[in-house]
Amino acid sequence: MRRRLIAAALALLLAGCSTAPQARQEQRPPAKDSTFVYVENLGVVTDWDPASSYSNEIIAMQNIYESLTIYNPVTKKASPRLATSWRASADGRTWTFTLRSGVTFHTGRPMDAAAVKASIERTMRSKSGPSYIWGAVESIRADDPLTVTFTLKYAVPLDLVASSGYAAYIYDTAAAPDLKAWFAAGQDAGTGPYTVAGWRKGKSDELTLKAYQGYWGGWDRPHYTTVKYVVEPDIEEAWRRLMRGEVSFVHRLNPSLYRRASRTAGVRTAAMPSFQTAMLLFNTSAGPLADVRIRRALRKTIDYSGTLRVLRGAASPSTGVIPEGLFGHSAGRTPRQDLQGAADLLARAGYGPGRLPLRLTLTYAQGDEDQRVFVRRLAATLEPLNITLVAKALPWEEQWARGKRRGQDIFLMYWWPDYADAYSWFTNVFRSAEGVQFNLTYLKDREADALIDTLPELTVTNRAAAQEAYAKLDRRLLDVQAAAAVPWVVNYQRAYLSGIQGYNDNPAYPDVVFVHELRPVG
Repeated sequence: MRRRLIAAALALLLAGCSTAPQARQEQRPPAKDSTFVYVENLGVVTDWDPASSYSNEIIAMQNIYESLTIYNPVTKKASPRLATSWRASADGRTWTFTLRSGVTFHTGRPMDAAAVKASIERTMRSKSGPSYIWGAVESIRADDPLTVTFTLKYAVPLDLVASSGYAAYIYDTAAAPDLKAWFAAGQDAGTGPYTVAGWRKGKSDELTLKAYQGYWGGWDRPHYTTVKYVVEPDIEEAWRRLMRGEVSFVHRLNPSLYRRASRTAGVRTAAMPSFQTAMLLFNTSAGPLADVRIRRALRKTIDYSGTLRVLRGAASPSTGVIPEGLFGHSAGRTPRQDLQGAADLLARAGYGPGRLPLRLTLTYAQGDEDQRVFVRRLAATLEPLNITLVAKALPWEEQWARGKRRGQDIFLMYWWPDYADAYSWFTNVFRSAEGVQFNLTYLKDREADALIDTLPELTVTNRAAAQEAYAKLDRRLLDVQAAAAVPWVVNYQRAYLSGIQGYNDNPAYPDVVFVHELRPVG
């Protein structure tokens, strides 16, 4: 994924990832007050429970809840958060964390070792999608109020696991007798700088957070004390609202708007490589794409280099499932379009020019301009091959619900790791499972499953073997099974008001703005 020099990426990070306004300038948007307004193209919250939350709400949840550690994109290691220090045994199977003192939950109760134990054990018992991150944990012990010890069944990098964007949250399990129902009503029990002030499900002004005055990080310098998340699927309207000063931050712009933002006075832009991949997930279980020849043909029809050109800086080339910058990445596997090869494969399956027509359905995210451009180009490419692509842009909840019913041939979505490790793609997207969550290829491959199950321990005990396992999986899932295609890796392109200082992008927490770290100026 990282096609730029690492030094350049670090320079962007340390410089606040901003670019200076150019000589040609547009009208300056009006100044904002101390309310930070984040505009999202999709609905924000699908699940309020910190044990099972596994979707867009990460952008808010990371400001409400905290984990033991947090991933540092400069050091590429875990840094302190609710834990101030930790140590591991020589065999990597015992981890002891020392907790930060004086931390309270938004409910007023103290955050201590017993609370850490209770929250992680509840998350493990939930058996929800993201709870797999704690799969190595055999037991948790509260040694004293500020010390908690994890005993593992096998070695994993638990300090990195504990920094996960999902299922690593520490929360007050004593907040209510029926905690699931309590969370579902839009209430929270975190330790973070902000707490829920109001939630209007399905509304454009969906979510408002307010400062938690007892936050351990303090409020001794200028901070935003209110955070609002608004939903605006129209990216042009989101830009106009930024220009009017109605919103503070737009997390995604199309290339033309991003260039426009870079020369607009009063607006800062941020460009940063990411760990986020665009994925076309093929329905391997039913319909035309149950035929592997057609799946392989579709992979060959994609104009990978042309996609990068039209997205103009918003994308980097993929070389497989894992983006560059994460362990397990396979270099030198950049895919290329091969229309003749695609036509030959289609002919063997009885389709293509002069043969049976093929009709395929595809769903993608409403309001995502990059996906829309890609889908339009793909449909144009498929038409001469006698393939009609019926594409529909849907709100995420509707798209995901349809996917769980196996209601499409192709599911276009983004995927990013739960923590800074490649295992997330394989165990969630490609491993066989009885129910459907994010395994939207519906693939059943025992050989791939066996390899996937070796990854967590091998990553700690035998890095060379882990790298080989990742490479085998990449070839099997993309080349042999052709269960998916990875047309590009996202480059983040943000725009925000120039009165905001201290913004940095962290690729381990996609699209998250850690608002407490910001400083409003002007």
